[in-house]
Amino acid sequence: MKPIGKILIGAALVAGLVGGGIWYAKQRAALAPEQRYKLVVVEQGEVTQTVSANGTLNPVVLISVGTQVSGTVRKLFVDFNDKVKKGQPLLELDDALVSASERQSAANVVNAQAALDLAQANEARIKQLFAQEYVSRQEYDQAMQSLKSARAQLALARAQNERDRANVNFTVIRSPVDGVVIDRVVDIGQTVAASFQTPTLIKIAQDLSEMRIDTSFAEADIGNIREGQKARFTVDAFPNRSFVGDVQQIRLNPTNTQNVVTYNVRINVANPDHLLLPGMTAYVNIGVQKREGVLLVPNAALRYKPADAAEKKAGNGPGNGQPGGMAPGMGAGMTGMGPGGAPGAGKGKKRDGQSGTVYVLSGEEIKPVSVQLGITDNRNTEIVGGELKAGDRVVTGENAGSDKKPSSVGMRMF
Repeated sequence: MKPIGKILIGAALVAGLVGGGIWYAKQRAALAPEQRYKLVVVEQGEVTQTVSANGTLNPVVLISVGTQVSGTVRKLFVDFNDKVKKGQPLLELDDALVSASERQSAANVVNAQAALDLAQANEARIKQLFAQEYVSRQEYDQAMQSLKSARAQLALARAQNERDRANVNFTVIRSPVDGVVIDRVVDIGQTVAASFQTPTLIKIAQDLSEMRIDTSFAEADIGNIREGQKARFTVDAFPNRSFVGDVQQIRLNPTNTQNVVTYNVRINVANPDHLLLPGMTAYVNIGVQKREGVLLVPNAALRYKPADAAEKKAGNGPGNGQPGGMAPGMGAGMTGMGPGGAPGAGKGKKRDGQSGTVYVLSGEEIKPVSVQLGITDNRNTEIVGGELKAGDRVVTGENAGSDKKPSSVGMRMF
């Protein structure tokens, strides 16, 4: 063989060895747990379990001002957002009809008074004649009856006149409380008719420095809510700011909508800066349980399940340290357990009766560990039992660039 051929063959062998070494190094790096898996160190901390619902902000006292008489709006004294005092005129109705009725009833009073005066004079004359026996007893009784009837007619006329005068006063609508006008339904020239239902003219919020939230919580959450609990909420107008309120009342009247039962929960809110406005949508969270200094794992670790979980399940049966009948793959979720002989019921401090599985890095591989679960804040979950301890590294997922297990299917030949 020529010397140049030997040189080329040697160079090819060296390049192949270098390339193979690089490929092998990359494969080992790709299969390293720190490169393949997303790991989180288990730590101690605090967790708060919350229940959530949406609600609407309303004034504590919202008064709908109406009218007791019908008529056309002649004057308006207030508008939206105006501050009003108790007794202040809000609007005035045309009083032509009620004023005519009042004058008519006043005339009836005068007429009834004249009839009474005549009946009194007749009664006095008949009484003198009866004493002298010039008239019969029957005529005297009729005179007495006419006098009483005249008195009754006068009282009736006066009552009708007082009613009509009150109706005249009702044509001027006045504010019943101190507050702020938040809605005006009518305008000048509009006719309002007070018949079977009092029409609403103006809405007044008595005090906007105190607000309330009316929310609807599902029946699954209502058992954990108590009066006096703190509630945090946000509104779309201030998305980066959190507000605080107190649970005031849990109403016992349920609402059933499409077989979903909810209960109204009223929350008191202080609004000294008047930032919160009536009608805003509030996104409410109520903390129902809080634990401090407990072991926490991310919820992603409880959901994670490796691709080769089936092989791990086969290799970690009851004889390999797993609780009888519990598969490691149960780490993909939480399993409710009864109070009796559930798997792992005798381990640790059982509080809420739920179990799960997390995968912990042990050396160069991961292994499943069964745990007992407590409360959760939808990001982290409390660990109340099991073999997990602070400092362990749990798997929450796999890196996007990690190599998967090679498939057993051979290369397709064309």
